[in-house]
Amino acid sequence: MKCIELETERLLLKPLSLDHLSNTYVKWMNDLDVYKYLETGGNYTIEELEKYLKEQEEKKILFWAIHLKESNKHIGNIKIDPINKIDNSGEYGIMMGDKSEWGKGYAKEASLRIIGYCFDEVALSKITLGVIDNNVNALKLYEKIGFVVESVIENSGIYQGEICNSIRMIKEND
Repeated sequence: MKCIELETERLLLKPLSLDHLSNTYVKWMNDLDVYKYLETGGNYTIEELEKYLKEQEEKKILFWAIHLKESNKHIGNIKIDPINKIDNSGEYGIMMGDKSEWGKGYAKEASLRIIGYCFDEVALSKITLGVIDNNVNALKLYEKIGFVVESVIENSGIYQGEICNSIRMIKEND
């Protein structure tokens, strides 16, 4: 599967690559506010990020860097990975790393474009995601873009010292 460059009104979505290796990206991965609900993060080095980016490039997955169109500034990443060929579905994930760009609707704009691409061009039948119940902003975003709760796994993990529920959500290609 080939990840191609896409765009929206305000964003460029570029295939994530070694071109995105930067100290700024490393800072995102070490910023608790950014990685609080991610599966990875904290104690990142430039070398670890370089290794990660190489691995992602080799996988040939649907993984984009989110850039502002007007400045080409890299502000986050979005992916659909893994793709399950048996049930024709993909797993959604997003990270908005640049906190100065939070709250401006970029996550929604990028998500709608990527989901539309995956339904219309890749022909996925559904997209799923997992989110922790106290990640309220993410839950609001996912509901706004049409995801619905599929299941709740109670007491599924500890995030920031609190026991949390994990929510599985789904968006089907209508």
